[in-house]
Amino acid sequence: MISLENVNKIYQLGDNQIKVLQDVNLRIKKGEFVAITGPSGSGKSTIMHIIGALDTPTSGRYLLDGQDVSSFSDDELADIRRDKIGFVFQSFNLLSRSTVLRNVMLPLIYNEVSLDKRLIMAEAALRAAGLSEDRWNHLSNQLSGGQMQRVAIARALVNNPAIILADEPTGNLDSKTGQIVLETFRRLNKENGHTIILITHEIEVARQADRIIYIKDGQIVDSL
Repeated sequence: MISLENVNKIYQLGDNQIKVLQDVNLRIKKGEFVAITGPSGSGKSTIMHIIGALDTPTSGRYLLDGQDVSSFSDDELADIRRDKIGFVFQSFNLLSRSTVLRNVMLPLIYNEVSLDKRLIMAEAALRAAGLSEDRWNHLSNQLSGGQMQRVAIARALVNNPAIILADEPTGNLDSKTGQIVLETFRRLNKENGHTIILITHEIEVARQADRIIYIKDGQIVDSL
């Protein structure tokens, strides 16, 4: 499903070149639950940005479902993000003065889905994310951290993407709430078949996945 082939990423800062990724080769199968972990500055976020079609390699290839995404235009990358990938971030990125339902429906508004269908799809996503129905009409700033992350997961699910990319999703949560969120990802992986890619610097969080990919200094050093 996902294949990075000899991927390099170099940023040009004035006269200096910063090599962030060096000859990265990585394959992730459909339906896997994978964690990518490493210290700060190791390159794991850059890998996430490339897999998530938020950035492109300087050299090498990124294949998604057999398509070479490396050479896609900005519009084509936007289509990939819209149709195939759901994002969950550490900071939730919710609209604080909008209801839970409106936050989850937001991607569907951009896709010009009718109101009735938006509501049905948002409610289904919230059920899948495990947020109780009595919270659906609350404003997002009236929720606990764990509840806000469940809303963020529901928003990532609402377009039924094949891939969920979770960037430090437990970083702002206490350990008990973080474990509940990780169990939600595991359930979505096992019951719904979503491919889950978890980006984390915490090894205990990474161990919740079925496979751990270690990255250091822009290179994959181990995969278990």
